[in-house]
Amino acid sequence: MEQIVNYVKPELIVVAIALYFVGMALKQAQAIKDKYIPLILGGISVVICAMYVFATTTLGTPQDIVMAIFTAIVQGILVAGLSTYVNQLIKQTHKDE
Repeated sequence: MEQIVNYVKPELIVVAIALYFVGMALKQAQAIKDKYIPLILGGISVVICAMYVFATTTLGTPQDIVMAIFTAIVQGILVAGLSTYVNQLIKQTHKDE
């Protein structure tokens, strides 16, 4: 987990925590099949990370815009992965073997 956190911008870790609770709410609601929850969380994560990246980056050249898009997608995937990883850690620690 420490290796994942090294690649995630520190200010975006709070998004992983929020996604964890969104995922729990989606699972409790049972309106969406479990197999789609990680995909939905990934989409939400990319959108939130894109909002952050575009709000904090100066976009002067086309290269800056492409880099901002790339950063938003990568950070979104990493944050969603971190959220899923934390969810699995919690599940596995409460599991009786």
